[in-house]
Amino acid sequence: MHTIREKQRLLDRVRRIRGQVEAIERALETEAGCETVMHQIAGVRGAIAGLMAEVIDDHVHSHLVDIEKHPGALNSAAAEELMAVIRAYLK
Repeated sequence: MHTIREKQRLLDRVRRIRGQVEAIERALETEAGCETVMHQIAGVRGAIAGLMAEVIDDHVHSHLVDIEKHPGALNSAAAEELMAVIRAYLK
């Protein structure tokens, strides 16, 4: 599986996200203000979207663009256009 190459980097991102979710839990337990909780939730949402974009990008470049592994694959420019749309969607 291609994600193994980036396993440690992806795990580090997931661990940071876990820390952000735990901060939301603490904020709720301590009855922090709504604005604080909403900002924390927005941060987690952005972090998850960034993680998804990274995994999708790796998948596209590993499985759809690598002409050596996949003759007839998408060209690089088309893949970059696709990824730009996906990144914009995930924001």
